[in-house]
Amino acid sequence: MRVLLMGNPNVGKSAVFSRLTGTHVVVSNYAGTTVEYTRGELRLGDRTLEVIDVPGTYALEPTNRAEAVASEMISGGDVVINVVDTTHLERSLYLTLQLLLTGKPVIVALNMWDEAQKAGIAIDTGKLEELLGVPVIPTCALTGEGMDLLTSRLDKARISSLTSENGSSLWQKAADISKRVQRSVPRESNFRDKLDHATVHPLYGPAFALFVLLLSFGFVAYFGDFLHQILDNAFELAWLPVAMWISGLMGGGGMLHDILIGGLIDGEINFEESFGLFTTGLYIPLAVVLPYIFSFYLVLSLLEDIGYLPRLGVVVDAFMQRLGIHGLSIVPMMLGIGCNVPGVMAGRMLETRKERFIVATLIAIVVPCMAQQAMVIGLLGQAGPGGLAIVYGTLFVLWIAMGWLMNLFLKGESPEMLIDLPPYRMPYWESLAKKIYMRMNGFIRSALPYVFLGVFVVNLFYTLGIIGYISQVFAPVITGLFGLPGEAGGALIVGFLRKDVAVGMLAPLGLELNQLIVASVVLMVYFPCIATFVVLFRELGVRDLLKLTAIMILVVVVTGGGLNLILNAAGP
Repeated sequence: MRVLLMGNPNVGKSAVFSRLTGTHVVVSNYAGTTVEYTRGELRLGDRTLEVIDVPGTYALEPTNRAEAVASEMISGGDVVINVVDTTHLERSLYLTLQLLLTGKPVIVALNMWDEAQKAGIAIDTGKLEELLGVPVIPTCALTGEGMDLLTSRLDKARISSLTSENGSSLWQKAADISKRVQRSVPRESNFRDKLDHATVHPLYGPAFALFVLLLSFGFVAYFGDFLHQILDNAFELAWLPVAMWISGLMGGGGMLHDILIGGLIDGEINFEESFGLFTTGLYIPLAVVLPYIFSFYLVLSLLEDIGYLPRLGVVVDAFMQRLGIHGLSIVPMMLGIGCNVPGVMAGRMLETRKERFIVATLIAIVVPCMAQQAMVIGLLGQAGPGGLAIVYGTLFVLWIAMGWLMNLFLKGESPEMLIDLPPYRMPYWESLAKKIYMRMNGFIRSALPYVFLGVFVVNLFYTLGIIGYISQVFAPVITGLFGLPGEAGGALIVGFLRKDVAVGMLAPLGLELNQLIVASVVLMVYFPCIATFVVLFRELGVRDLLKLTAIMILVVVVTGGGLNLILNAAGP
């Protein structure tokens, strides 16, 4: 039997899913799309049920690709568990009523039951069950309350006798049901209420958001560096002797040696500069990039589960509207900082083609992934904060300018943001750990092959003289416009495979600070890695991808050349 978990975004479906399925889960793409859903197994007596966490949706009339997938998946389910946010009952009941009209057996999980009680909301579950005609179970996925009752009553899921109605009638019916089963209990304001008000306040909200972002990225930088040092020492102690032994077996040179081990620096392996598959190919993703990726996903997942990200969207909404996108666009952009691929894919949550194009373009050009940022920080950080400030300041200016210009010239609408804010709450740690694990697993599976491919291409192109030839062809741009040595052309080529590897190729070139700044910015706004490029093609289509590419080339030329002129005019 296939059980579908369905509900609005931010109603705790993932936590319910974790409670039902434990740790054995698989992330899949819906057929013909790049929309992901999660599936796992639930043991119920001597039976094994398949449980699918369907993408969140507010209605079965889709306004974006994720909601379209949610609507289409209903036909393949045997039972629907409708996860409802008890603190926003009326808003959730519209989807509930639509699900009842599908003719599928439904059981309703009134999730966040504890939050409703804290908010002074009382629900007559017996009356609600009578009005809907299906079982209604109060649950709290955070504590596990009601989950055993929910699973034991799965077989009691029923097909509702609700008759077909139009959309406006369903909204009215949802309002009527909510009034009949819900009442407010007077209570005193508490600290969480005050915090909730302060974090979306027009004055205090932006200040709090700035504090949270600075604290988050400070944690990523310092904790990531701490983990990097541990893994760096582990490579030096455990893997360096093995790599040197392999190098000795291969005679310390030759084409195969250069591909597997790379070049020896003063007779020794340098994990950052040797550029072999078994040296740099392993060291960069595992020891340099992975610590920062883990730190970022830890912070992002905590902000999601605590309930702050939607509030951040509210705070930045007025500003983001000037860029042609609403506040919730901050979510795919923050995902893009971890990895551009899920960031671009998350853009499907936006309603209009114009919004999706703007967000995808900004992520592809001016939102560098954490893997690339880790390499840039390592490369420029040694010269002090000044160089990094110029790099990130340039990206921020580009982000604003590009968004404003695209909003000005692109046709289409940018609707207002409509969202129910979830309550602040402690995260469900098992669900949090699972989320981080799945994100890390996805990064490792997607990153390692491209790092290996990038290192292999570098060595092969150098051996065949292709790097030198391409550098000569593009010398007028690379040397004349950007002020970089011709050898930097190799990094631009590899940047299409993996940008973090490309940044690593700048290290042995002995660039001056101004050159490092220009090269870092150019690589950041240059073509995204091939994995992101493929996803952009699937999300946007050929025409919009060509449009994005034209914008990207223009931005690279203008920014790289202009920054080179400004830095040279300013002096060393």
